[in-house]
Amino acid sequence: MDVISVGRVSVDLYAVEPGVGFDRQQSFTKSIGGSPTNVAIAAARLGHKVALATKVGDDSFGEYVRWRLGEFGVSTELVKVQPNSQTPLAFAALTPPESPTVVFYRGEAAPDTTLELNDVSEELIKETRILWISQSGLAMGTTAQSSLSWMAMRSRDQFTILDLDYRPSLWNSVEESRAMAQQAIALASVVVGNREECLMALGTDEPGAAADALLAAGVALAIVKLGAEGALFASATERIQVSPIAIDVVCGLGAGDAFGGALCHGLLEGWSLERIAAAANAAGALVSMALTCSDAMPTAKELAEITERHS
Repeated sequence: MDVISVGRVSVDLYAVEPGVGFDRQQSFTKSIGGSPTNVAIAAARLGHKVALATKVGDDSFGEYVRWRLGEFGVSTELVKVQPNSQTPLAFAALTPPESPTVVFYRGEAAPDTTLELNDVSEELIKETRILWISQSGLAMGTTAQSSLSWMAMRSRDQFTILDLDYRPSLWNSVEESRAMAQQAIALASVVVGNREECLMALGTDEPGAAADALLAAGVALAIVKLGAEGALFASATERIQVSPIAIDVVCGLGAGDAFGGALCHGLLEGWSLERIAAAANAAGALVSMALTCSDAMPTAKELAEITERHS
C-alpha cells in the first residue's frame, strides 16, 4: 500500500440550502465522510494504492460505505463489519457555509472505535509507505490503543502522519485529548493541525511556536493550517508559509482532508516542500467550492491545473 488511513467513517448528509439551520425545513444530499475516510479518498483519487482501516455497522449504511469506497478506488480489505451495530451518521448545515454546523449520531460505541490490533497485520503496517492516524481515532475504544501500537511499529524515518483532527464532543476534556496527542506526536514523523488543534495538543495556537514545539518533539515535518491565512510548513531546514487562495466557499467541510490527501501525494512523489505546500493549499481551496467533500477530491490532473493557476 501507498497509504493506510485509520479511523473515523460515517454516512454524511449535507443540507443543500445555505444559511438554513436544523431548526428549519431542509433537503439533504448523501455521501460518505469522516476525516480519515476523506483523506483515503483524496489520496486514491490522486492515483495511489490506498486502504481505509475502519469498521462499519451490519446495516445498509455500512454496505453503502463499502460500495462508495470502491467507487472512489479505495481498498475495502481493511473495512471490517461490527455485528449488531449501526454505521455512524453526520448531518451538516451550512450555517455558515465556510464553517458548517455538524451533528454526529455515533451511539455509545461507534464501530470505528472497535478496531483491534490484529485487524491490520504488522507486515502491512510496517511496509505501507504512509500511515495516516487521526486524533479523533484516539478518543475511545480499542481503536485508540491499536493506533498507537501501529505507530510504534514504524521507524520515524517513515512517513507516519498524525492529523490532529480534534472533535471536542468525542473527548471528556481538553486535558485528556492533549495527553493522547502527546503520546502520538512522540511516534509521528509528520504532524498536521489547525490553530485550534495545536492549542489543544501543544498549549499554543501561535503558528511559529507550535511548529517549534513539534520539531523539538522529534517530528520531521510540522504543518499548521491557518485557514484564510494559508498554511505554515516547517522542517529542520525550511520554513514556508503558503498564501491563501481567494475563493467563493460553498462548504468548508473537507478542505483539510483534501489538503491531507495532497500532502500524501507530494510526499510519495518526492516533491519539494514548496511544491507540496502549494498543492495541498490548492486542493483544500478546490474542495471548499463544492458541497460534498469526498466527491470533490481532485484527480492529479485537476490538482495540477488549480496549483498552476494559483501559483
